[in-house]
Amino acid sequence: MTIPQKAIPLLPAGILDAAPATAPIVDTGNYYPARDGRIDPIERGVTESRWVSDQLGRPVVKAFNTIRAQHLLERGRPAGSPGRIALPVAGDDPNTKRTVMELVDALGFDPVDAGTIDESWRQQPGTPVYAADLDAAGATRALADASPNRPENLRA
Repeated sequence: MTIPQKAIPLLPAGILDAAPATAPIVDTGNYYPARDGRIDPIERGVTESRWVSDQLGRPVVKAFNTIRAQHLLERGRPAGSPGRIALPVAGDDPNTKRTVMELVDALGFDPVDAGTIDESWRQQPGTPVYAADLDAAGATRALADASPNRPENLRA
C-alpha cells in the first residue's frame, strides 16, 4: 500500500478479496497530518500500520517506509557490501514478515526485524531510523532509541 493515509478508507470495498489470505500486504506509507488531515486513532497513539490494517481488515507488514524512493531505486547493494542500507520490517505473523524480509534482502537492503505491528511506531516519521539510510547495526540502535512520542510538527 503506497497511498496517502487519508485515501485508505476510500479504497473500494473488497479490493483485497481476490488476494490469498496469506498474501503479504505491505504498508509502505506514512501519516503526515499536513497532507492527510487529522486521523484521530493515530493521534491517540494507534500505530499508522495498525490503523491501516484495521481499515483494510487484513494484517499488514510495515516496510519500505523509512527510505526515499530514489534511494530505494539507486542504493541497493549485494549482501555483505559495506554500508549496505538496512530497512526495518515490523509485523505480527512471523512467516509473512520473513517473506517481506527476504524481499528487502533481494532488493539489496539488509532487513532488520522491528518487532510487531504495534511496535512499528519505532520506524514512523520523526524517529531516528526514518530516512537515515543506516546500516543494520545503526538501524537496530536507532529503533531502540526511538520515542513513542510523535514530534509536535508531525501531529495534527
